[in-house]
Amino acid sequence: MLYSAYELGYAALTPARMAAGLGARFWRSALNPMAETWLARSTAAAFDVFENATRRYPKPEWGLQTTMVNGAAIPVAIETAVEKSFCDLLHFRRDEAALKKVRGRTIDDPKVLIVAPLSGHYATLLRGTVEAMLPEHDVYVTDWANARGVPVSAGRFDLNDYVDYLIEFMRHLGPGAHAMAVCQPGPALLAAAAVMAEDDDPCRPATMTIMGSPIDARRSPTVPNLLSQERSYEWFERNMIYTTPPPYVGALRRVYPGFVQLYSFLSMNHDRHLNAHYDYFRQLVAGDGDSAEKHRRFYDEYLSVLDLTEEFYLQTIREVFQEFSLAEGNFMHRGRRVKPEAITDIALLTVEGENDDISGIGQTQAAHDLCVNLPAALKSDYIQPGVGHYGVFNGGRWRAEIQPRVAKFIRAHGDAARRAMRAAAE
Repeated sequence: MLYSAYELGYAALTPARMAAGLGARFWRSALNPMAETWLARSTAAAFDVFENATRRYPKPEWGLQTTMVNGAAIPVAIETAVEKSFCDLLHFRRDEAALKKVRGRTIDDPKVLIVAPLSGHYATLLRGTVEAMLPEHDVYVTDWANARGVPVSAGRFDLNDYVDYLIEFMRHLGPGAHAMAVCQPGPALLAAAAVMAEDDDPCRPATMTIMGSPIDARRSPTVPNLLSQERSYEWFERNMIYTTPPPYVGALRRVYPGFVQLYSFLSMNHDRHLNAHYDYFRQLVAGDGDSAEKHRRFYDEYLSVLDLTEEFYLQTIREVFQEFSLAEGNFMHRGRRVKPEAITDIALLTVEGENDDISGIGQTQAAHDLCVNLPAALKSDYIQPGVGHYGVFNGGRWRAEIQPRVAKFIRAHGDAARRAMRAAAE
């Protein structure tokens, strides 16, 4: 019922939203003699704020058509390397001829699988992450589907399927590739690496970077962690799962709606978001186009959300946030216990933000405690001062301080892995 009520509310606001758009254009029109008055600017700004607060936000574009290498713009083409029902593996293919011309040598950049979170936002939330990695890496990204757009005939998708997808994607990249999990997918990537290590899979990643992730959500619990522990599994099942209504392609699929997750995000920092919109109003009135555009770009991304399948959401709540299955050594994948202790040669880097209010300090570091048979020389941990959750993988600190460490880690252990593979082949 909630999903249908949400859609009904959106439809009911459509006339007012259209009227607000027309009103904003009227008050800003060059033909309006009052356009430059305070009254006109304030009215137009108010209409703009209302229209942006009530409209539907589509999936954002990546907007990454080039990358800068040695001061030269290298064309980038985004291709679908693997197409699955619930996820496409995107390849950000750089123009090899242009790269070779700039560098004057054959291109042998590390292949990196960036595992985007499936927690309400689209993979484009990692635009800054990808942009910083592109100059020196051959980048692949998991582009998760909106569950309301996947027909029921495509079947179910749960946490075990998620792990299977990561294994398939690593096999597509081939031996010697690297993996990076941002936020939510940390446990799934660690599980996939453990399964591949136990099977001695030649395509297991050479390195694994896990950033701001709930490997063990009991450590430094945050507000979302405490909520997951205070409420029962049945409460989440009763209150967070709804049926997708027509005319969506995924009609009748049971989902955790993106708008419910978005409300949770907004309520955590409601004062900050209210102040941001008030500042946006003032920027429009003052004619501060640059600041207003920066606000729009951020919220175009932040307010664009996707639905999660019922089974994936509920299994994640139970396994990661209530029973701590991976941390306790009880996580099962396709009938077998996942064994992080089987990881002996996959270099591990964990990254946390000092002010992270989603995954507290220590939650990501727990990966080192689980990989008990991984030599200390292959383990590295870094805590970035002065950043919250988002700053771990985006923004100035990510570009200037975190990404260079990640790149250095990948290069160092990737070169060692390649040397070992060549020695084994000989």
